[in-house]
Amino acid sequence: MEGQQPLVAMMPSPGLGHLIPFIEFAKRLLRHHNLPVTIFIPNDGSEPSKTQTTLLNSLPHGISHVFLPPVTLSDSDIPPNNQILYILSLTINRSLASLRHALLSLTASQQVAALLVDLVGTDAFDIATELNIPSYLYFTSTTMLLSFSLYNLPLLDQEYQCQFRDLPDLVKIPGCVPVHGKDLLQQVQDRNNDDYKCFLHHSKRYRLAEGIIENSFPELEPGAIELLQKDEPGRPPVYTVGPVVNEDSAQTGASECLEWLDAQPRDSVIFVCFGSGGTLSRAQTIELALGLERSEQRFLWVVRSPNDEVADASFFSNESQTDPLDFLPKGFVERTKERGLLVLDWAPQAKVLSHASIGGFLSHCGWNSVLESVANGVPLVAWPLYAEQRMNAVLVTEDVKVALRPKVGENGLVELVEIARVVRTLMQGEEGKKLRCKMKDLKEAAATTLKENGSSTNQIFQLALKWKKG
Repeated sequence: MEGQQPLVAMMPSPGLGHLIPFIEFAKRLLRHHNLPVTIFIPNDGSEPSKTQTTLLNSLPHGISHVFLPPVTLSDSDIPPNNQILYILSLTINRSLASLRHALLSLTASQQVAALLVDLVGTDAFDIATELNIPSYLYFTSTTMLLSFSLYNLPLLDQEYQCQFRDLPDLVKIPGCVPVHGKDLLQQVQDRNNDDYKCFLHHSKRYRLAEGIIENSFPELEPGAIELLQKDEPGRPPVYTVGPVVNEDSAQTGASECLEWLDAQPRDSVIFVCFGSGGTLSRAQTIELALGLERSEQRFLWVVRSPNDEVADASFFSNESQTDPLDFLPKGFVERTKERGLLVLDWAPQAKVLSHASIGGFLSHCGWNSVLESVANGVPLVAWPLYAEQRMNAVLVTEDVKVALRPKVGENGLVELVEIARVVRTLMQGEEGKKLRCKMKDLKEAAATTLKENGSSTNQIFQLALKWKKG
């Protein structure tokens, strides 16, 4: 609209882990390019978490948010085995009419320069096209996964009938290290389920975007980024803008853990956290506790209740099963209190990882967490749980080589002896020192790419200039 300041619209998938990268990218657009942003949040009817509410209420002037009207998902809509990608996509699809109405209202008074969606929001491209709004895919995972989605998945789907975990050869992802079929993202492990069909559907639509915005940077994924930034007919340009991570120095909460870290020696503590939603079985929780104890290293562990139903109550410290600490081995808390701190459910991860006493991060390898680790120069123990985290673990262990990956035993558990070994190796061993040096180099590269005339800064500038010109 003539004379109106351009505005960028965004629609992340439901969930805090999807929302945070959009908010952080919005802050960069506003802070460095004076581009206001409106974030449309699909709503499955559940109440926003306290963390989400706090985050949204702290947004700077110039970034607004709108909860789209809640959609209804019946029991028959939800497939078995918690096929989360399908549920996210269904929630977005049922929000599209509301999104169209909201965008129409917005375009009546504003020039909407672009609509950004994430990896399961591509059905919104059709609405953007109808309203003459350029649409962009904001890919908040690895360039490795983006390359797999653009090049491998459609071909694998056509050429093979077997499950990908049974493929006879490694999957050669363009620009990346080869990956075992069993290490591909969880959503393609069962080709008969709705998650697979959903991911395939959206992957085929990525090429419809005006551009793809990738949350990574060349020093972290050089081969894949070099490939994807070459012009190619039929594929949109790829802009690398990472690392886009939580940089909120005002992040509050869990001051106890920060005070405890202040009292620990430099690089001496391993941070153990499985993201905003990661949980372990009861048996695995016990192995992790005993492994941390045996490692004799300092640790800060964000403890959650186990994700399974049955337990041998006699093994735990008491019979109440409501407190996450109730599921730990008898005497563990008392035995480790001098060198370990247990935090229930949540910790201010960005602040923890930036603390001088943190020397390692045992992580589920969610991409937000990997990038935060890189931005702070903290080497990893890679413990993937779901989604694309196995692929991320391959990237950080076999390609970038800034992580150790513990072996899973024949019983399906990472056993205490193996946990103790990798934690001790990371924190005290020669191999750990090499990983730490490599991660420090990556930290410097990440900082450089975000400086004036850095590669990510320049890519964001190109996008902002394009959106301002309209």
